Amino acid sequence: MSDNERVILAYSGGLDTSCILVWLIEKGYDVICYLANIGQNEDFSSAEAKALRLGAKKIIIEDLRDSFLNDYVWPSIRGGLIYEDRYLLGTSLARPCIASGLVRAAIRENAKFISHGATGKGNDQVRFELACYSLHPTVKIIAPWRLPEFFERFVGRQALFEYAAANDIPLPVTPKNPWSCDANLMHISYESGILENPDQEAPESLYQMTSSTETAPSDPTILEITFDKGNPVSLMNIQTKEAITEQLALFVSLNEIAGRHGIGRIDIVENRFLGLKSRGIYETPAGTVLYHAHLDLEALTMDREVRKIKQQLQQKMADLVYCGFWFSPEFDFIRQCVDISQKCVNGTVRVSLFKGQVRILGRRSQLSLYNQELVSMDAHGGYDPVDAGGFIRAHAVRLKEYYRVQTETE
Repeated sequence: MSDNERVILAYSGGLDTSCILVWLIEKGYDVICYLANIGQNEDFSSAEAKALRLGAKKIIIEDLRDSFLNDYVWPSIRGGLIYEDRYLLGTSLARPCIASGLVRAAIRENAKFISHGATGKGNDQVRFELACYSLHPTVKIIAPWRLPEFFERFVGRQALFEYAAANDIPLPVTPKNPWSCDANLMHISYESGILENPDQEAPESLYQMTSSTETAPSDPTILEITFDKGNPVSLMNIQTKEAITEQLALFVSLNEIAGRHGIGRIDIVENRFLGLKSRGIYETPAGTVLYHAHLDLEALTMDREVRKIKQQLQQKMADLVYCGFWFSPEFDFIRQCVDISQKCVNGTVRVSLFKGQVRILGRRSQLSLYNQELVSMDAHGGYDPVDAGGFIRAHAVRLKEYYRVQTETE
């Protein structure tokens, strides 16, 4: 390489990072592209050839699928993480995983700079940079979309298309369909272009992981999902008797089955960390099924009061992930607490997948806290109904006093 400053570019091969690659070279940097394989459907050989043709000194392609699944996706399933009641955090989980790879590459290649294509209005800039600074405190960040010389030159995506045409940069999107797409093992997200109008229905042609409910199979698929300490460890198709225990294969297979049934589509307006509202469309088939199955198993095996505390912690944990604080002391603390709560979340949940719906059919566990004899309406089971009277009267004391005062002051 030359004596120019080295920069590791978080590279996807899309519109923004392809143009940023050429722009960084124009600015005199030696650019090393970093592309993480986190389960996206991508031609990595073509991406490598494209980056080198555009002038990258080197491209690093790293297979992080196992790490992404074990270190990021499974903790989110154990935690029951969901942001603003609907978003299962697919992109949010991927960013710290990619950032850890960027940092390793920067240290190995003796590069002082890391660059990314995240916009100045979005969450990803925060996620990437907080992770990089946490793992590599002396690194310097080049964020072109926050530099006036860049965003004044490239006012919008149309300007990037023109720049790409002038520099012979091939692109996977066109001005006719200019939405931004981000894919990984967990999900695919779509935003920008016509999707910026929250009242504009997304075209059916947009979706890549899920079928529409109209074209989904006419018969349900019945699955049994087994968990150990909150982690999915086995997937059994009841109809075919096929069982999968290898972790990556399990998740990929569940993505395919659930996607075929149209499960995991959401179209939402969410609150970004910076305070802006944005419209996003997400497909998360396997994640949606696992979220519901895990939640059901927790109800069977987890103590009521522990569950209440865990619900509070998981909401905070989801907010931290969304806002980019994966590598933070507060996240480490909450994650350890949540993991402790999962020691008894062992068992099997039977689910039906059909026309976009996940329906729980049954659940079983050797650690079940459900006592059929104790709760039965046909047997006492060691419970004395007389005790309930004192329980009710004790709780009624404060209610009586409250309404006595209300009556006297009217």
